[in-house]
Amino acid sequence: MVTIGNFFFRFRNILFIFLYLLLFLPSPLLFKPEHFGEKYYLFPIILGLLVTFSGEIIRGITIGLAYIIRGGRDRRVYAEKLVTEGIFKHCRNPLYVGNILMLLGVGILSNSLVYVGIVMPSFLFIYQAIVLAEENFLRNKFGADFDNYCRKVNRWIINFSGMSETFNDMRFNYKRWILKEYNTLFVWLVGITAIILFRYPELTPDSDTRLKLFIGITVFLGLVYGYIKYLKKSGKMTDSLA
Repeated sequence: MVTIGNFFFRFRNILFIFLYLLLFLPSPLLFKPEHFGEKYYLFPIILGLLVTFSGEIIRGITIGLAYIIRGGRDRRVYAEKLVTEGIFKHCRNPLYVGNILMLLGVGILSNSLVYVGIVMPSFLFIYQAIVLAEENFLRNKFGADFDNYCRKVNRWIINFSGMSETFNDMRFNYKRWILKEYNTLFVWLVGITAIILFRYPELTPDSDTRLKLFIGITVFLGLVYGYIKYLKKSGKMTDSLA
């Protein structure tokens, strides 16, 4: 599994693009009109949005409290220090938990049985392998410190005990959340808009209106994206808490 994880770690960015594109594969419906009635689409839309936004909330809180750099080096697993504060005090992989929920959420939102039933289990296997590869590296580098951390903190399940103390002891850095996540948020929100408008024509029966809405929302999100990028590149927004 460690070997498999190291392999997928090298191509994880391409993997996410591939997984995202699979949302638009033809698939049997997860929620069918014959089972959920005329307004069947409300079930995948509401449930999907709740799940995917809960994933982003977890990611946002994690990044805002204590960011961990897992970009690797030379496409290999790498870490300079062992981060155990913030949400990492309650879960060893909260960013990955957020990613899983976001992908599962958009899978539900797209009402795709293939995505939820086949793609997601495959993705979970790959993520487990990547995590085992990362843990192998961390154990070799940090030894007993990492083993002690693993004994106290779950790999996947977030322990909410003591969460209020974590928030009281740390300051949420919203600027870091925005600067680290604006790329992800732009892609996710455009994708969510496309799924809602084009997967569920019942919401906007007129195709011209549907297209105008998509273009308008995408342009607005693009302007916000461009403004944040400008602030970042110009140095007018930094993740400094000062």
